Amino acid sequence: MVSIAEGSGGVRAVERCRALGRAPYSDMEGGLYRGWLSPAHRASVETLAQWMEEAGMAARIDGAGNLVGTYPGTGNGPPLIIGSHIDSVRDGGFYDGPLGIMLGVECVAALHAQGRHMPFPIEVIAFGDEEGSRFPAAMLTSKAVAGLLDTVPDMADAQGVSLAQALGEWGLSPETLLAARHPGALAYLEAHIEQGPVLEAEGLALGVVTGIAAQLRYEVAVRGLAGHAGTSAMPLRRDALAGAAEMILAIEAIARADHSDLVATVGRLAALPGAANVIAGEVRFTIDVRAGESPRRDHAAQAVLAEIAAIAARRGLSLDHRLIHDLPPSPCDPALMDGLEAALVGAGYPARRLVSGAGHDAMIMAAIAPTAMLFTRCREGVSHNPAEHVEEADAQAALAVMLGFIENLGVSCA
Repeated sequence: MVSIAEGSGGVRAVERCRALGRAPYSDMEGGLYRGWLSPAHRASVETLAQWMEEAGMAARIDGAGNLVGTYPGTGNGPPLIIGSHIDSVRDGGFYDGPLGIMLGVECVAALHAQGRHMPFPIEVIAFGDEEGSRFPAAMLTSKAVAGLLDTVPDMADAQGVSLAQALGEWGLSPETLLAARHPGALAYLEAHIEQGPVLEAEGLALGVVTGIAAQLRYEVAVRGLAGHAGTSAMPLRRDALAGAAEMILAIEAIARADHSDLVATVGRLAALPGAANVIAGEVRFTIDVRAGESPRRDHAAQAVLAEIAAIAARRGLSLDHRLIHDLPPSPCDPALMDGLEAALVGAGYPARRLVSGAGHDAMIMAAIAPTAMLFTRCREGVSHNPAEHVEEADAQAALAVMLGFIENLGVSCA
């Protein structure tokens, strides 16, 4: 079994995440924002490449702007890929994405310190774009690696910089993005903060992910009649905002009544014309529905759509909805889940499996490799927020489990 110094690698992984949370590794003052192909992204991969090389890896930038560290194995078969994303949302936390990368580097560092190589190569990939926070599309770089991009989207960031121009500033191009496809892997392992409160509520440091939830997202438009706030009698109003408010509460009630991992969220709301003394004539909002299984998600979504249509009809409002996002569930590989759980128990931690309600690069990489994910608790479940926090002891525990997983995988491949 690979041994690691008590309190060493996990602590360093956390410290490095913190180090990347400030200039020059952020594109905003007073907080963290690291967009794909930005100056902060470039500074981050340059420093991370040094850390990879110190751990015994050869580091390179692929055609999508991902940083790839390679540690040779005793055989020439497909690699174990350990990956996560280096980009962040605006004013985000330090650990969402980078922690999984730093723990991957520490896994290799532990092997290298003992002069050990597994029967398979190990690649640590820092994906450049998971969040989609610079360009209006998410997970473009893992999609490129997984061969899921047929064309490069024609799009620009908020400053008008096109994707092709941003790639060109890195010596890349739409052609190199499409050519970044990986030939295939033995397995894909991603460690990530939970981004939810389950592990902390149960007093657990770690959990094995069973899969990534199926997602549906809709844009909804509710239309009534704008009118004067002082002269329109209440019984005669066709208030689009009051109708939307009833719809939002109905959406919440449907999700709560399911008593499962189903969740439903209205995350964006706009009332028009938006004047204090005018009854809203139109309201636009989004609905996000997720569950571990597609049938349960779809059943809830249909119930939601039927209920908001009934509310609109009862209030004399018109209603339109449009599906804008449909992601199937991405189950983790059963054998790899068993191997990760065995490593968890072998390291002295209770077995716990849970579904991921958030999307991750693992759901994309499932196209070219069986996947496994390990969740680490984060304080109060807070993520996408500067208050995001991970305990060093939990990172150390995650590292021990990942090394156990690698050891077990090496035995099975010998």
